[in-house]
Amino acid sequence: MTSRERVVKALESDRPDRVPRDLWTLPGVRLNRANELKRMYELYPSDIGAPLFRYGKSLRQKGTEGVVGTYTDEWGCEWTVGEVGVSGEVKNPPLADWSALDGYTPPWELLEGVDLAATNAYCQSTDKFMRAGTHVRPFERMQFLRGTENMLADVLMQTDEFFRLRNMIHDFNIRELEMWANTKVDAVSFMDDWGAQSNLLIDPDLWRELFKPLYREYCEIIKSSGKYVFMHSDGHIRAIIPDLIEIGVDAINSQLFCMDIEELGKTFKGKITFWGEICRQRIMPFGTSDDVRNAVRRVRRALDDGQGGVIAQCEWGVNDPFENIAAVFEAWEKPLEAV
Repeated sequence: MTSRERVVKALESDRPDRVPRDLWTLPGVRLNRANELKRMYELYPSDIGAPLFRYGKSLRQKGTEGVVGTYTDEWGCEWTVGEVGVSGEVKNPPLADWSALDGYTPPWELLEGVDLAATNAYCQSTDKFMRAGTHVRPFERMQFLRGTENMLADVLMQTDEFFRLRNMIHDFNIRELEMWANTKVDAVSFMDDWGAQSNLLIDPDLWRELFKPLYREYCEIIKSSGKYVFMHSDGHIRAIIPDLIEIGVDAINSQLFCMDIEELGKTFKGKITFWGEICRQRIMPFGTSDDVRNAVRRVRRALDDGQGGVIAQCEWGVNDPFENIAAVFEAWEKPLEAV
């Protein structure tokens, strides 16, 4: 069974020969632990790959992400980085004052002059399942541009400027997703961190009113081209999982250990694919390899019935031991009856 076939069978709950693997790495791992990363891929090759693709040249971007100091992203947000290999934080959001909105435009140049032919050729040359990552993250993008406190107040105030900014970002996202819909990738993903440690960041009804329609349109664009929809969201997002299923999200990457994993399994197993993860707040950086194996066993007991609907995903943080990452995939390799 090829990687592509394996992932599709997992998404369709059609009994893949094993659970597909997907390893994420923070920039610090790629920069400073390249030999360990190479060894991990030799031991446990990922079934999900990223397409060969380069966005257009940004007019605003300056500096280098993941290096201590500051850099400016494609949307003009200045990030302050205090630790090598992490994204950092936006300290001076460019639209903190609404007066700056009139002269602001999205970075349309990112979507101009891109070589989709090379992307398609690469997708067709591999048997890995190709997932396209995107800039699509409307809530977070608004936070980066406005600042988190301003943005949370904006959700409540719902001024004309709030809707102008939301719709401006949404228009960019639509154009980007339409571009990916015309490629040979197998799936397209978007993200937004909606959860705090124990609740959604905003009232679920406000989420349904203000943001769910955006995600519905994203899903429609992706699915109309015969591709799968992948979404990532940090935190406790239990309240909106039924909505994500309803609008057509096929696979959700979430912080399972912020929620009741067993309840998630009882309620949603077979309705959506759980695309990871193993706790990266405590267990992956600070636990032992046995702690990691026990965490995987817990996830498998709740979510893995051998039919599919799960992907063995974890994120390799800059301080996570090599042995803990290996333990994740080792535990997923065990026969289901041994769990």
